[in-house]
Amino acid sequence: MWLNPEEVLLKNALKLWVTVRSNDFFLLQRRRGHGEPTGRITGLLVGALDTVLDSNARVTPFRILLQVPGSQISWVIASGELDHYVSDTLEVNKHWDWLVHNLLRSLSVFENKEDAVSFVKGKVKGLIAEEVRGRQAAQEEEPEKFREVLLKFELHFGLPSSEKLVTYYSCCCWKGRVPRQGFLYLSINHMAFYSFLLGKEVKFVIPWAEVTRLERVSTGLMTEAIRVNTRQRQREFSMFLNLDEAFGVIGQLADIALRRLLDSEGLELDRVLQQPTRITKRILEEQALREYVLALFRLPRGERLHEVASCSVWTPHGRCHTAGTLYTTDSYLCFSSREEGNCILLIPLSEVLSIEKVESTSLLPNPIIVSVRTKKAFQLIELPDRDELVENLNSRLRSLQWKHAPTPYYTFYYDTGHSDEEEIEEQVLRNTVNSEALMTAFHQNQPGTNDNNVSGEQVKERLWEDHFLEFGRGVHMFRTDKIQRLVAMGIPESLRGELWMTLSDASSELESHQGYYTSMVQKSMGLSSLATEEIERDLHRSLPDHPAFQNPTGIAALRRVLTAYAHRNPKIGYCQSMNILASVLLLYAKEEEAFWLLVAVCERMLPDYFNRRVIGAQVDQSVFEELIRERLPELAEHVPDLSTLSSVSLSWFLTLFLSVLPFHSAVCVVDCFFFHGIKAIFQLGLAALEANSAQLSASTDDGQALMILTSFLDQVGSEESSCPPSSPLAAEETSSSDADIPAVGPTNITDLISESYEKFGDLTVRQIERLRCRHRIQVLQAHEDTTKENALRIVTPDVSIPPENLADVYDLFKTEHFISLYWGDSSSAAAAEAAAWRYADSGRSYMERQYRLDRPQFKSLYGLLAPWPGGSNQHSDTLSNRTFTLLDQDCDNLVTFKEFAGWLDTLYCEELNEKIRLLYRLHIPPALTESEDDPSLMKSPLLSTNRPLYVNLPSGRSKHTREFIQFCKTLYSMFHGDPEENDLFQAIATVTSLVLQIGEAGHRGHSSGSEVTSQEEGRGATEDAGVDASRGNGSLAAENEWTVSYAQILASLLTEQALVNFFEKPVDLSAKISEAKEKQYHQRLKSQQQAMLWLTHGISQQHY
Repeated sequence: MWLNPEEVLLKNALKLWVTVRSNDFFLLQRRRGHGEPTGRITGLLVGALDTVLDSNARVTPFRILLQVPGSQISWVIASGELDHYVSDTLEVNKHWDWLVHNLLRSLSVFENKEDAVSFVKGKVKGLIAEEVRGRQAAQEEEPEKFREVLLKFELHFGLPSSEKLVTYYSCCCWKGRVPRQGFLYLSINHMAFYSFLLGKEVKFVIPWAEVTRLERVSTGLMTEAIRVNTRQRQREFSMFLNLDEAFGVIGQLADIALRRLLDSEGLELDRVLQQPTRITKRILEEQALREYVLALFRLPRGERLHEVASCSVWTPHGRCHTAGTLYTTDSYLCFSSREEGNCILLIPLSEVLSIEKVESTSLLPNPIIVSVRTKKAFQLIELPDRDELVENLNSRLRSLQWKHAPTPYYTFYYDTGHSDEEEIEEQVLRNTVNSEALMTAFHQNQPGTNDNNVSGEQVKERLWEDHFLEFGRGVHMFRTDKIQRLVAMGIPESLRGELWMTLSDASSELESHQGYYTSMVQKSMGLSSLATEEIERDLHRSLPDHPAFQNPTGIAALRRVLTAYAHRNPKIGYCQSMNILASVLLLYAKEEEAFWLLVAVCERMLPDYFNRRVIGAQVDQSVFEELIRERLPELAEHVPDLSTLSSVSLSWFLTLFLSVLPFHSAVCVVDCFFFHGIKAIFQLGLAALEANSAQLSASTDDGQALMILTSFLDQVGSEESSCPPSSPLAAEETSSSDADIPAVGPTNITDLISESYEKFGDLTVRQIERLRCRHRIQVLQAHEDTTKENALRIVTPDVSIPPENLADVYDLFKTEHFISLYWGDSSSAAAAEAAAWRYADSGRSYMERQYRLDRPQFKSLYGLLAPWPGGSNQHSDTLSNRTFTLLDQDCDNLVTFKEFAGWLDTLYCEELNEKIRLLYRLHIPPALTESEDDPSLMKSPLLSTNRPLYVNLPSGRSKHTREFIQFCKTLYSMFHGDPEENDLFQAIATVTSLVLQIGEAGHRGHSSGSEVTSQEEGRGATEDAGVDASRGNGSLAAENEWTVSYAQILASLLTEQALVNFFEKPVDLSAKISEAKEKQYHQRLKSQQQAMLWLTHGISQQHY
């Protein structure tokens, strides 16, 4: 295969490689030890070395080198893979023949051999780009057509070849009332539209990072359209052949890009989607289906979807076959009926004993039998590709059985070794895992327990036992609308822990991780962190009215569960509300079971809820607002600002109503949650709002609406307690309720849940997942706006740049950061930034860490925003390099927005002397080095300051001759293109002459023995700067060197009015920013376009 040219030293390669063919410019070589007929010792040694190397480090057996006659330096341009010796021999020979027939003769026309090498490198890169296009096109259903579209995409928009095109659609883009027919191109980082109609070309590019909202709208002119909102404008697209598909793909790509760019450390993102170059339309479809399956069956996030097949399952309770879809993953068989929720079956492969084919008949076509450990079997029929499916399932089953072979399981305890009895008791409480649910020990003390409740529990238990006989028991029982009715009545306490484990499938996790929880407890106990401190603070706030948590046993169990989970998942650690949830889990489940239930909730059932910024909960709040508008239009009409209702409902989602409902009622909600997932919370929230719709519509302010909902929820009772005690938070809120609020009669939780199912039960998991995808875009962009506001608030007091200009500079700064992420910037600085995020750089606030630029990124912005023209690109790059070093105070090769804004403020808003001071400091260490090519040498401990941008650094350090020459060179380069260029050059010549005279005079005084006097004058000249000039190297100059100070240079410049006018002349920052916005993308793409032209046409025009 063709390779990007990589330099090698031919002299050292001769011992490991054998030349098979050669000419003046190319060598075909074979690795020793490969393809040799006899076992020579050198070949055996090299072959053995290659064999034991890791797969990433192995060397291919063939390669083609590009060489310059008479030079020891060569470049590898092609190779053959190690795994396919024969085929790769043919491939390398094919590459060799192409080089000989197409390039070798052309290279003879080059007089300069270096030009010939450059020409070959360009051609090889062009071949690689073509191969990339071909591989990308081959992934599509119509490769040739897609290849043609890909070439048009590159031609129209000039984006780099690494900007992968995912798909495209024919559509209309509306400008006012005028439609423009064209093509909408969707790539991994952008959406782009191109139209050429009646001689008029229209094209634009929208980065996904700028999309703030996606909507489907209908107007008089357009039957239905997709509206894309950015911060600057909105665009509408219609007349799609398949609008549903296009809207879904646009939403997916925007969601993936924003999760990757804006919060890559905080949000869960599938491994495939973390590699944008692998994304295709087919991958997007598979990922959308996978997300749906994970949400529907609440599977672990790491599960991969394998087969999807339509089939029918024998349902004994219905005595018929139920048609639906079979989904197979790494560890599960999942079945869902055609109508979502009517019949669901989940079979963990860990429970499966065998999967067998049965003889096919006319009544039972293509049947298979799945046998499980509970001596039950499930029959599936009408399976397409049955043989392949059974083979794949059995392969995964064998792999899983081998992986999870039974191992001894030991309950552990700690031998503390302390003689103090109280310490021993405390250690036992901390480290002994409870084998029973806390409710078992504390049930008799629970308020509200009476004979009626006991008989009610017994009735529920009998109903569930009958249900188990008919529908099965355990994870693989059939889940139908009948179990939904039983769950709505409330699960009996004796079965609650078991059914929570079953419905959430936490039981499979526990069984496959025997001993895991005890090891987590052992590892986490005694460790101190921010998470453990927060846990200790919240332990006694968790259900404080319940006797189980007024006791050291309950507190110790809660501590163990929370600290073990924080140790398991440091990315989440501990978040408030986890303590309330874990407390309830411990009441009804054994301690180890409560841990795995907490894992299921935090990592599977409520994804992204408990990350750094609770993004998942906020997304669901945004979804909830849309559902209110859709399902409760009258309430939405009377309460146009739904943010108040969504802020009230945030605790409903975070704590599953545990913080707002009476205890027994809230536990019934948790029952529904484990059966239906987040759908149950959405339904119950809508039912609560509908029940209070009239009062909420009549409310006059947010506080009254809050009291209406608080009072209603506080009176939602249950069968267990006719006068239920309020939850702590609800009790506080109700105590301050207003007497004017209409009283709401008590409501039974069973009735409220049944009503929610009856009125809002048609809400499906698929609808919720689609809404989440779309609303996550809005939530992430809202966070981005808040981040920007906070960053500007931090920087504004320190600069004089107008707020509107500063906001635009922030956008340029962020865009530069994104551009590098778009097109594969893998620099060490980017790695340093990722590490800073990972290890939570405590020296900087979140705002300062949000976006930072490395040296190449800063160079790009420097060229866009520097106010003075440069005489040459080379010198401009040099100044950019020095400026970056000056701003990079902590030497991490990254510059923050605050530092960047301070530098810009000096250039555009400060007085003349501060501008000169900055220029002066660019020509002394640490900015100036002995070698401009080695930025690592630019650090000096002699210069320090408390100001962020170092613009007031002590500047009394005298300058060496080389430093002075560099300073003059910079001044001369600044005036190219200025209308007063001649006058400025003359003024600079006068100033240079004057400074030389001052330096010579100082040097003569120094050499004649007046060293002490000279030093005193130097101190006087820098007294205002507050530093002793003798600390600088200039004051220690050798006798043959002369020095000048900043004060002397400033005084000399002030003698020339032309120079004073130049530096004091105001520069329009707004115009510069507007120009930068236009050029920012084009500047980065210019080199790419030149490279494409180079690859297309070669460099032959330079020689003819």
